[in-house]
Amino acid sequence: MVIDLTSSEKSTYLRFLLLYLGSSFVLMVFIAILYYQNEKILYYDLTKSNMQNEVSKISSSIILSHMSGNEFNKNELLKKKDYKISFYDKNKNKIFGNLDEDIDFSNKIIETKNSFILVDDSVLGHLDIYYIALKENRYFKAIEKLELNIIGIFFVIYLIIAIIGFYLARLFLKPIKDERLKLNNFIKDTTHELNTPISAILMSTENENLSEKQIERVKISARRISEIYNDLTYLFLENKEAIKNIQEFNLKDLISEQMQYLELMSSKKKIIINKKIEDFDYKINKDDFIRIFNNLVSNAIKYNKIAGEIDISLKNNILKITDSGIGIEKDKINDIYKRYFRATNEQGGFGIGLNIVSHICNFYKIKITVESKINEGTTFTLIF
Repeated sequence: MVIDLTSSEKSTYLRFLLLYLGSSFVLMVFIAILYYQNEKILYYDLTKSNMQNEVSKISSSIILSHMSGNEFNKNELLKKKDYKISFYDKNKNKIFGNLDEDIDFSNKIIETKNSFILVDDSVLGHLDIYYIALKENRYFKAIEKLELNIIGIFFVIYLIIAIIGFYLARLFLKPIKDERLKLNNFIKDTTHELNTPISAILMSTENENLSEKQIERVKISARRISEIYNDLTYLFLENKEAIKNIQEFNLKDLISEQMQYLELMSSKKKIIINKKIEDFDYKINKDDFIRIFNNLVSNAIKYNKIAGEIDISLKNNILKITDSGIGIEKDKINDIYKRYFRATNEQGGFGIGLNIVSHICNFYKIKITVESKINEGTTFTLIF
């Protein structure tokens, strides 16, 4: 994908990924830190609560043993693996226990390097025990496990986001790449379209004494160059003068003016043009109607068969142009008005003629429909 891109497209691709992945990374780090801090507080509160519950049970057991005269079973407490415990007298000297750390009895909770120690004085001297120190060793292991889980989940999610980012970047650049390819093809096709009439003109003018046929060829070629220029000007320069020059014209007269040139084109393929034209006045810019008519009839000539026919009728506000050409495939009919789209590569053209026709028809609210059958022909209908 990246190999097929231009340098500017590659730069855009990399910038998009950098922005997307960078912002995603910062956001995920922020969320991970918040989650970690919240879970750490929850773990701390839970650990403290469990230690207090454990000490309360031990304290109650000592008091109950003292009051009932039963022996306090300290050995069972010293065997537990979840914590270490020691018992202290009134002077804070250890009586017995397996906790060897020095205890600061002024603090209720003491945090060491990798554990917590809880100091409790609720025994109140029963069995000469005044203080209980309980040390747990699960909190920091749980926090370490939490950190590893967060890091692991972070990289898994970030990897998924990165994959999505590459996919989105490709989707983001696809229409740009497609438009570039269309534009490149358009430039190639335009060059070819211009080269054909220019070559015809140059070949014809090499002879000082031009024959009538050569003069016609020059006229057709010059007219074709003029049409290409006008179409490109209309399409890309968006000339708004057409809006100012809307007048009422007799479309029959405009069609008659164009037929001399179009019949010269059709004669090269021995195509017969049948006309049934009635008078019809319509408000439109003259050049706009000529663009519509010439593009439709030129296509009818271009994609027709040798010695084919074209029927042109203008009646009851409806203009119909029917040819006996190659036709348009059914699944391509909806795309024929798209810029640069070409339904076939059998003939010349660069895919802007019908786009211009559609644009002009939309502007004047002219309804345009098309019916076509492969190898039988195509009919364009314009309802004014």
